[in-house]
Amino acid sequence: MATTTAPQLALVAGEASGDLLASLLLRGLRERWPGARSVGIGGPRMAAEGFEAWWPSEKLSVFGYVDALRHYRELVGIRNALRDRLLDERPDVFIGVDAPDFNFGLETALRAGGIRTVHFVCPSIWAWRGERVKKLAAAADHVLCLFPFEPALLASHGVSASFVGHPLADTIPLDPPRAPARAALGLSAGDTVVALLPGSRRSEIRHIAPSMLQAATRMARQRPGLRFVLPVAPGLGPLVEPLVAAHAAGVGVQLVDGRSHEVLAACDVTLIASGTATLEAALFKRPMVITYRLHWLNWLYMRRRAYQPWFGLPNILSREFIVPELMQDAATPEALAREALAWLDDASRREALGRRLTDIHLSLRQDTARKAGDAIAQVLGA
Repeated sequence: MATTTAPQLALVAGEASGDLLASLLLRGLRERWPGARSVGIGGPRMAAEGFEAWWPSEKLSVFGYVDALRHYRELVGIRNALRDRLLDERPDVFIGVDAPDFNFGLETALRAGGIRTVHFVCPSIWAWRGERVKKLAAAADHVLCLFPFEPALLASHGVSASFVGHPLADTIPLDPPRAPARAALGLSAGDTVVALLPGSRRSEIRHIAPSMLQAATRMARQRPGLRFVLPVAPGLGPLVEPLVAAHAAGVGVQLVDGRSHEVLAACDVTLIASGTATLEAALFKRPMVITYRLHWLNWLYMRRRAYQPWFGLPNILSREFIVPELMQDAATPEALAREALAWLDDASRREALGRRLTDIHLSLRQDTARKAGDAIAQVLGA
């Protein structure tokens, strides 16, 4: 297939955040190459852009070494089967979207087999596990970076990279409208809305949702009339619903199928799991309390390898704690409730945060689809 007109693209994106990023990338690539075919592992948002999923992205939705060990044989089987099929079909380029633990080994094998490889989202080697840069150098012909400081860091390790910005910074308005989102969710203009985002992985839900829901119960007792909304990632309803019944009975938590962006646009404050969602909340200019809990062995491993004091992306990009972080043992229901209510009680603090988050938004607004397409075209020699 001629790469100058319609390349064949193979992609792997794991979990909801990767599905979203990949879908936005595919939208831009389809504008550049309308006849391009895209195949691999992806989710419903990618499918809406014409992507042909050979496996669903939820198969890769594991986190930490304990969870990964439970699914090791299945994940290795999927990766090996995908590798063999791609080496047989020979797409023009493979694009691994985040999921480095799965994608690096796959990319390395494909690259060794003569298939050009691009990795979208630089792994957070500046935060922890810096040794991954060696694996990245072996895996990727080129890296598409979300943040402006990453290409120079990768270049110092001999890795070709481009800063393309964050596609969500292009799609989310600088001043996100609250009223339409509230109307779509059945919320009124006068409601005080708390968004609960415990993550999109099963392991995240199990570890984070209970304390978050218990915090909602405490907030409701202290501030009757609060509205709580929890977006549920595809397929996780049967896991989330019993947790709500067990930890927030009587609170009236509104569960929503997906639609996390509408929930963020509608809310006044969010309790949110550390990860990509915190950047999404930042782009919506919403006050947040960042939290995370995971298996204690994973926590000990991560803490030993952390290079900086921040976990949440808004704080990392600001190089200071502009929003509170409550991690692991500090993530008690009492502390989560206290920090969330503190945001609701301090209008000047919310306004100052909004200005900081607007600066972040502007720095990441780079017309990502076009820049990414330019970089991929260079890799293809098109």
